[in-house]
Amino acid sequence: MTTRTTLTGVRVFDGEQLTPPRTVVIDGDVIGTDATGAREIDASGAVLLPGLIDAHVHLHGPETLRDLASWGVTTGLDMACWPRERVASLRGEVTGAADFRTPGMPAIGPGGRHADMPGMPAEAIVTTPAEARAHVEARAAEGDDYIKGVAEAPGDGGPSAETLQALVVAAREHGLKTVIHAATAGAYVLAVDTGAEFITHIPVNGPLPAETIDKMRAAGQIAVPTLTMMESVLAGRAPVTGPLNNVTALHRAGIEILAGTDANAQPGAPGLVPHGESLHREFELLARAGLSPVEILRAATVLPARAFGLPDRGAVEPGLRADLVLVDGDPTADLTATRAIRAIWCAGHSVTPVPHREDA
Repeated sequence: MTTRTTLTGVRVFDGEQLTPPRTVVIDGDVIGTDATGAREIDASGAVLLPGLIDAHVHLHGPETLRDLASWGVTTGLDMACWPRERVASLRGEVTGAADFRTPGMPAIGPGGRHADMPGMPAEAIVTTPAEARAHVEARAAEGDDYIKGVAEAPGDGGPSAETLQALVVAAREHGLKTVIHAATAGAYVLAVDTGAEFITHIPVNGPLPAETIDKMRAAGQIAVPTLTMMESVLAGRAPVTGPLNNVTALHRAGIEILAGTDANAQPGAPGLVPHGESLHREFELLARAGLSPVEILRAATVLPARAFGLPDRGAVEPGLRADLVLVDGDPTADLTATRAIRAIWCAGHSVTPVPHREDA
């Protein structure tokens, strides 16, 4: 039985635009060049995207990875998963499911919402630079992929500025990047000042100071706004206008923006965001914030792959993982086409899209 499949007559999103119709070969778990003996699929009129990457999710079990994959999200960048036994078990969940990376346990302060979340271990709390360094050493020893810290506005129970800065420095000493959670204006200022590579969420309680935006641009920091989560947090209380305006300001300043959702099913979370489908909603909100369709597609493919050190994905090129999404329509002109999924492959394994699943 052949492990090769060819998609003929398909236009490919190359990170900038759609190519003329061409043939793409899926050869086992990678994109190949030799079509000998391949099963042929006529993809005329369709568009092939690199597998989508959600730059902020929360993993709970194998079903999380399957749900992501069924919406074309072939990689999920988790932002807190523990204990290590759970992470290890999920790393074995590869066939027909999304791949992932994780920071393991997050570093949080003694107060704030995270400290009150059910199941949050006491060892997640860091209150001094020394504890921050120990946290990083433990995560590195576990083989985690990056570090996650939680910033709160001064006085709201988060780690001190010095503690978060120590977290970032220690991470770099171990060859790891750091993601800092910041959902309020005060927390965002603190997060940017740490020098972390990534700031996730976007303030819901006021505009970002121009000085903070200037610092982000100068430092080359990357934003993961999670507008779907901010919309959920504000549901029934206020429109999502404020967070959208903050993302617009970041975009106009030239700050790189990645598509992430904060998808989760965590008791105690400020909002429940469905895995997989929510990334397509994130696209719609990013468009409202002023990003073009091509910029948004890049924010969920080539840019997160590059930013998080995943050189084997994010593009449709020979030798890369066969993480692919075949859609009807032209998503470079109409982003709703990303929901019109015809076929999905995760590392070459065919995945049934949600619209075609019997249990959907």
